[in-house]
Amino acid sequence: MTKSFLPCAIAAIFSLAPAVALAEWQAVEEVRPYSISGKSGAELYESIGARGPQVGIGRVIAHTTFKLTWTRKYEVQGKACVITTNRPKLIITYTLPKASAALPAAVGSSWESFIAGVAAHERVHGDTIKEMVREIEVMSIGLTVADDPDCKKIRIELTQRLGEISAKQRQRGRDFDKVEMGDGGNIQQLILKLVNGP
Repeated sequence: MTKSFLPCAIAAIFSLAPAVALAEWQAVEEVRPYSISGKSGAELYESIGARGPQVGIGRVIAHTTFKLTWTRKYEVQGKACVITTNRPKLIITYTLPKASAALPAAVGSSWESFIAGVAAHERVHGDTIKEMVREIEVMSIGLTVADDPDCKKIRIELTQRLGEISAKQRQRGRDFDKVEMGDGGNIQQLILKLVNGP
C-alpha cells in the first residue's frame, strides 16, 4: 500500500417563466478502465495504489469526471432578455481499475465484490452530477432579466447561479465521500475485505 494513496476518489431583476417546457436529454455514461495486476487481493490493491488516477496529492481507486456543454438561446423580448433554449450535453466518465489477467477463482470472486462496490459508489457521484444538471436546467430555462436588451446582465446572473449550484454539488460529493471512506465506511470495508481475502 502506498502512503500517498487515498481510498477513492460544481443585482438584476429576474423571473422564471413557468410555462416553458424542459427538453428531454440523457447523460452519456462511459467507463474508462485502467490496468492493474496481481494474484491476491493485497497485490491488486497495491497495484491500484501505484497505477490509480492521480487526484490532488495522491492516487485514488476510482474517479468520476464529467464534461458539460449547453446549447443556449437568449432572446430579447421588449427590453428584457430571456433564455428560451437551454439544452445540456453531459458526458460522465467513470475511471475504474480492471485486472489485466485472469485471477484465481477465490481472488476473482473477491475482486468482483470489490469492484462492484466501488462502481456503485462512483455511480452515486454520477447521479449527483445529473441532478445538478437538471437543477441548472430548471433554474435557467425561462430566466428573464429586465432592462437587458444586449443580454449582458442575464449572463452575469446566470454565471452566479451556476456557481452556487456547482458548489452545492461538489459539497454533496465531499460529504458522501467522508461517510463512505470514514472509519467503518463502505469503501473502507470493501478495501479490508479485498486486502485480507485470498
